[in-house]
Amino acid sequence: MSQATEIQRRIGVLAAGAWGTALAANWAQRHQVTIWAREPEVVESINAAHVNQRFLPDILLPVSLKATGDLAALLDSDVLVLATPVAGLRSTLVAMQSLAAGKALPPLVWVCKGFEPQTGLLPHQVIRDVLGDVPAAALSGPSFAQEVAKGLPTAVTLGSANLALAEKLADWLHTSNLRLYASGDVVGVEVGGAVKNVLAIATGISDGLSLGHNARAALMTRGLAEIARLCECLGGQRETLTGLAGLGDLILTCTGDLSRNRQVGLALGSGKTLQETLDALGHVAEGVGTAREVARLSVDLAVDMPIARAVAAVIAGELAAKDAVTQLMSRAQRPE
Repeated sequence: MSQATEIQRRIGVLAAGAWGTALAANWAQRHQVTIWAREPEVVESINAAHVNQRFLPDILLPVSLKATGDLAALLDSDVLVLATPVAGLRSTLVAMQSLAAGKALPPLVWVCKGFEPQTGLLPHQVIRDVLGDVPAAALSGPSFAQEVAKGLPTAVTLGSANLALAEKLADWLHTSNLRLYASGDVVGVEVGGAVKNVLAIATGISDGLSLGHNARAALMTRGLAEIARLCECLGGQRETLTGLAGLGDLILTCTGDLSRNRQVGLALGSGKTLQETLDALGHVAEGVGTAREVARLSVDLAVDMPIARAVAAVIAGELAAKDAVTQLMSRAQRPE
């Protein structure tokens, strides 16, 4: 183990949802971690009872993990981890920028997956739009919050346009049960993490309709081809999608019942409306908003993504789930 890995860092985690809390709990094994929450009851629950009763109620958190409602208190951290949904990323960055008052921020790591609503920007583009060219990296890969919080073995990818930064942050953020692989392809890491959520809704719909394992395997395989086409069009590398941030995350999210996006698909396939589904879920499912943005991007960029477009049409109420399957199966024959 290198000397650098033994140094305790100050890590600030912004947003105390299930994923942010799980990562904070894992990093608290070897670092000084503070998590910021908007909800006063969440701050109180973490500090007093060492449980995030609202978002991760079944996990006992480390006593060393501290929570705060004061965003400014995190700005002197060695690294800031942005765990807000993509839709809340820009407003969080603007708030951070205002509180920093011209002082340089520490390196940023974001763990949200998707495209910003309306703009269709990837998270690294939103960060650049608000803060300019700052040290930043995307963390993505096959990882359920509950398993990370329990300390079960997990491996993910940390992608940055600056590979040296990704390697340094991976060294800082690894633990005995959380392994990080550095990548210089931030676009590939982001696109893989975003679009796999749309495919998880697709496979959930298929399973909700009881279409069988063959159909699920076909959707995953052809869905990966769609992800690769969009990734290359946006400047990412197809090879990245054979790793944890692509294939690994796709397999987990499309087959694991802890996946919120798969749960959305299962409900839609069984005949529930989108609103009924989201009300019952009680958490953010990034694939719902991402499906809309991916469908729009596929049209604007002339990228062939029939599965993603079908999912977006089902979510919008423009196409019944069973009709989406018929539509996909009746497409003209073409070489693989």
